[in-house]
Amino acid sequence: MPPKTAAKTMPAEVPSEGPFYITAQAASRPPRVLKYGDSFVVLDGRGDIAAASGRSAGLFHQDTRYLSRLELLVNGIQPLLLGSNLRDDNSAFFVDLTNPDFLAGQHLILEKDTVHILRAIFLWRDTAYQRFGVRNYGDRPVDLQLSILFENDFADLFEVRGAHRERRGTATAKVRSDDQVLLIYHGLDNRVRHTTVNFDPPPNRLATNAATYDLRLAPKETRPLFVAVSCDRTDSRPPPFLRGRLAARRELRAATRNQTSVETSNDRFNEVLCRSAADLTMLMTDTPQGRYPYAGIPWFSTTFGRDGLITALQMLWWSPDVARGVLRRLAAYQAKTTDPFADAQPGKILHEMRGGEMAALREVPFGLYYGGVDSTPLFVLLAGLYAKRTGDMDTTAELWPAIEAALGWIDGPGDPDGDGFVEYERATAQGLANQGWKDSHDAIFHADGRLAEGAIALAEVQGYVYAAKRMAAVLARRLGRDGDAARLDAEADRLRDRFESAFWCPEIETYALALDGQKKPCRVRTSNAGQVLFTGIASPDRAHLVAKGLLQPYFFSGWGIRTVATGEARYNPMSYHNGSIWPHDNALIAFGLARYGHKQSVESLFDGLFGAANYMDYRRLPELFCGFPKKHGHGPTLYPVACSPQAWASATPFTLLEASLGLEFDPGGGEIHLCNPRLPPFLDEVTLRNLQLGASSVDLRVRRHNGTLSLDTPRISGGIRVSVVYSS
Repeated sequence: MPPKTAAKTMPAEVPSEGPFYITAQAASRPPRVLKYGDSFVVLDGRGDIAAASGRSAGLFHQDTRYLSRLELLVNGIQPLLLGSNLRDDNSAFFVDLTNPDFLAGQHLILEKDTVHILRAIFLWRDTAYQRFGVRNYGDRPVDLQLSILFENDFADLFEVRGAHRERRGTATAKVRSDDQVLLIYHGLDNRVRHTTVNFDPPPNRLATNAATYDLRLAPKETRPLFVAVSCDRTDSRPPPFLRGRLAARRELRAATRNQTSVETSNDRFNEVLCRSAADLTMLMTDTPQGRYPYAGIPWFSTTFGRDGLITALQMLWWSPDVARGVLRRLAAYQAKTTDPFADAQPGKILHEMRGGEMAALREVPFGLYYGGVDSTPLFVLLAGLYAKRTGDMDTTAELWPAIEAALGWIDGPGDPDGDGFVEYERATAQGLANQGWKDSHDAIFHADGRLAEGAIALAEVQGYVYAAKRMAAVLARRLGRDGDAARLDAEADRLRDRFESAFWCPEIETYALALDGQKKPCRVRTSNAGQVLFTGIASPDRAHLVAKGLLQPYFFSGWGIRTVATGEARYNPMSYHNGSIWPHDNALIAFGLARYGHKQSVESLFDGLFGAANYMDYRRLPELFCGFPKKHGHGPTLYPVACSPQAWASATPFTLLEASLGLEFDPGGGEIHLCNPRLPPFLDEVTLRNLQLGASSVDLRVRRHNGTLSLDTPRISGGIRVSVVYSS
């Protein structure tokens, strides 16, 4: 992931992290989030947007906060929280509130729990909708004053994350009518942003920061109140609450109608899968090029190259259309020129895209930013895997010029010294210092703790390049380019030999984290070596040693594999990249373990991460969590500013299932193979429904019987065959 980024001017108390950092703040409860398209909202458990719920609170649209406060008060104080629930499909958030005891002097004038307020919140088409259903359960009339307090700062997302700006635009507010307030920001980028706050019915009093309702409720009477907050909608009012809710539900049903579904014998794991699928659906964003999974909320709700590519790879077995959208979008934004500020070079694939004021003014380089060393080989790799999964050679032919340009970058600017390894070194001081997936300022280091300097060649990136060239060779042959295919295979062979010679560290029985600018290996035990296995570049004997080490207690916490092994110089289980546990990292490692036949180790990973998910809010795996050892009767320790949901973490349970079952697809032959399938201890049965291969589909069921597995296919549509393949 991109590091916890801020702007070029940083608070004095965090200089060691460099210019791209998210400062942590104490938070009493996890926030609640909703997303639709390029908008998302971060709420507290009451449904309020308030400073007390954390700095990330707000309604955001295209990397700008469009509402920084929206609080409900009853008779001037907060109502009591009874409970809150996020719908299973993430389409709405519901909060149950009630009144506290209200006193006049020493006299009780309204007993607590008399008035119930049901708050319903959802997002649809750049508008946040709220309904307050106020019901009097008492036996006498009740007089209440409901106040809705609101305001906005139009902060750029990087300001919300901790950046300080010397200059900002100007903000104004005005009451447009008895039921509408307009908040306006004239940015330094010459763009005018508007927040429109609509009330229905009109409040008794309306100001630029508050709406007040004076209510008299008869016994058992219910009164609905509606608020709609729209981003950059000034010419028309949004549809009313009920119409918007029905339209949003219809869109959600249409988006998920023909998806593959999974049901297992374990109800808790079913809940994990349902939440993961719902989170991926929520993070999915329609773009001109197709569906794209935005990386995560709150900090990364935008197009990220690496995250989109890996998430699409994880989803490939059950939703291959996502890969098509990701590949097309990244091809559309592939760099054509050299721009040091954006770390752009011809053929390079996008790392990050931002639409806020600071990006437009180039106060941060992330408008279209290419400072990721791995997105380009991952793009080629995903293109090959997509064609292998679907047989869609029309899309492959469409993408081939972008694939060739990406390969040109890999062999050209991506390897500036011509030693055969892809390296990174930021072009300006404003770029990211580390440009692999572990991009914290201190993530790449030597055994003695010294930070690596110079142009850095990461272990897993060389594996990505190897796998990319292998897949590109397959594509070239299918396109009738046999000469290119032979060349790419030969280049992959040479890279594998060079990699083994330069990166293997026999004294720690694993691959070096990286080579620094002096070609000295960083002899550190890290999870990067597990991703090396995923790519297939490792020799079988060395892969065995790596796999064995990854499941030892210094790596495996019981919940998952740490990014850095205990005992290494910079190991810290509470760090972002130096000892924490990332679900997606473990998912890719599981692919690697399965590739080299270590299915029992896959089961251990699967079991650990499932156990962790059982302790998580909504059974949702977050971006990362701390790497402390598992203790009996204790859940995992959370990481304070982790994104949740995060796309590649949400896809992880499906990836672990794929690795366990050994799913492989042959669209040309119309076959699906389960290679050396196994199920983890907590699953006795798994059913995949509407698993698609071309125009055909199948329902298949895998059951455990006394240590063996059986397969049956309750439904087959089209000419599709399913078989189990066992190999040594």
